[in-house]
Amino acid sequence: MNNIRNFSIIAHIDHGKSTLADRIIELCGGLEKREMKEQVLDSMEIERERGITIKAQTVRLKYKAKDGNDYVLNLIDTPGHVDFAYEVSRSLTACEGSILVVDASQGVEAQTLANVYHAIDANHEIIVVLNKVDLPAADIDYVKKQIEEVIGLDASEAISISAKNGMGIDQVLEAIVNKLPSPKSSNSNKLCALLVDSWYDQYLGVVILVRVFDGEIRPGMKIKMIATKAEYTVDAVGYFLPKKTLTEKLIAGEVGFITASIKDISDCQVGDTITDEKNPCEIPLKGFKPSVPVVFCGIFPVDASDFDKLKESLQKLHLNDSSFSYEMETSAALGFGFRCGFLGLLHLEIIEERLEREFNLDIIMTSPSVIYHIFMTNGDVINLHNPAEMPEVVKIDRIEEPWIKATIIVPELYLGAVLALCEDKRGEQIDMQFAGDRAIVQYNLPLNEVVFDFYDRLKSSTKGYASFDYQTTGYREGDLVKVSILVNGEPVDALSMIVHKTKAEKRGRALCSKLKDLIPKQLFKIAIQAAIGGKIIARETVSAFRKDVLAKCYGGDITRKRKLLEKQKEGKKRLRKFGDVEIPQKAFIEALKISE
Repeated sequence: MNNIRNFSIIAHIDHGKSTLADRIIELCGGLEKREMKEQVLDSMEIERERGITIKAQTVRLKYKAKDGNDYVLNLIDTPGHVDFAYEVSRSLTACEGSILVVDASQGVEAQTLANVYHAIDANHEIIVVLNKVDLPAADIDYVKKQIEEVIGLDASEAISISAKNGMGIDQVLEAIVNKLPSPKSSNSNKLCALLVDSWYDQYLGVVILVRVFDGEIRPGMKIKMIATKAEYTVDAVGYFLPKKTLTEKLIAGEVGFITASIKDISDCQVGDTITDEKNPCEIPLKGFKPSVPVVFCGIFPVDASDFDKLKESLQKLHLNDSSFSYEMETSAALGFGFRCGFLGLLHLEIIEERLEREFNLDIIMTSPSVIYHIFMTNGDVINLHNPAEMPEVVKIDRIEEPWIKATIIVPELYLGAVLALCEDKRGEQIDMQFAGDRAIVQYNLPLNEVVFDFYDRLKSSTKGYASFDYQTTGYREGDLVKVSILVNGEPVDALSMIVHKTKAEKRGRALCSKLKDLIPKQLFKIAIQAAIGGKIIARETVSAFRKDVLAKCYGGDITRKRKLLEKQKEGKKRLRKFGDVEIPQKAFIEALKISE
């Protein structure tokens, strides 16, 4: 065990975590030169397309240090985006140390701070690494000073590297071996392993990623999951090199995978403790705090017959991503579907793409919303996920909405734009500090304003230089109303939303004008209206197609033409009476992306 090192790579988005992982794998000989590709641990198609890490990936490497000893390195590459912070905190629980990567040209960003605090909470030893030192804009001394001032870590021994061209990687490996602690065991022979992650394989069933703290796991052993009480016999154990490699056993201190022909997805809970069925450990491991979803939306199949396929797909996705939650719901407009919870809008977008790509599903997603607490006049309290289910206004005493504490790090040049944006989103400033030429601003903000388009506007108003992190702080009373969208007099459930009274008209107008361009023309006029209760606050009209009934009239008296036009008018009136408007799915999705 003294020669094992378990460590994570943590950083802000785009500071070079996955590229550093590539170089470490290359230097340790995990893959041959011809097998290497960029971001080798980003295995999902979406990750490679977007250039971001979504899932934490692990790899086991062998390294011969300068002291002559052979070491086993278990590396976990983690995501950097705030929406995947749960992946990071989970991965850190399986390790004893972290490599903190900071971009030498960008300096400390909001997620750098958030991820460092995760590592400190997990009692990690932290190695500071400055990446991209070969860039002309790199300022090593300034960034070291910033790390000491903003984070409070000693950066005097920070290692300067360039993960792209491999400079300084051997120093990082030596630091891992010499500075990071080896795993500790209680020397009990009873198996005690943490379920870190799981995913579904169509041939093997559920595959589980584990970190063994005590004892060992071998094929043929009977294991028990403490939380779910499920019992299975282990078929195979192994680790990723990064290729899947089977082994005889996993011992204390090691990270690897096990398969046990697990068919029931609900038996595998991330954070559960796995033990020997015959000789169980007394105290289960602490596990992870359950993640708290902050954004909710409904997911419905376009074709109602796909409902069971959607249910099965969501189960498999939840197995692979435990920060995503779902429960069944029905909608008058959309039929049977699921109410799903996410950690943010990027998380929502990734799940939507994975459902469409990995499971070939056509889905409709409703407008993202948060949980509101509705206090009724009769004393009841309702948790409202879906704006369409809001009770009548006369029965409501007050409505409370969730608030967050946001930390924004921004160059001084763009500070004015950020403050204006936060004020526009009903924010309350808590604190502002300066570290060099950067401002660290803290604001209290209502979460429903943030999930809408805050992140996009923050990035565009600061040319991409601002970084943003947040945590939820609780609920406060707000002057909120439900805005319903009516198409041809019929309410469309999927487009209703809850907004602050001061923003209702603006949001209603914006949505109506967007829908006007998205709903195809019919043979009759279509009214698109936004309403609060019985009061219409905005209206747009989609004009009717006009068939040229005069095409066959070559000259002749005007009365003949008028007669044909009157006849057409009568027909259109009748059409309108029975007219039913089909709204294309594209219109739903585009309307939900509406920006201010």
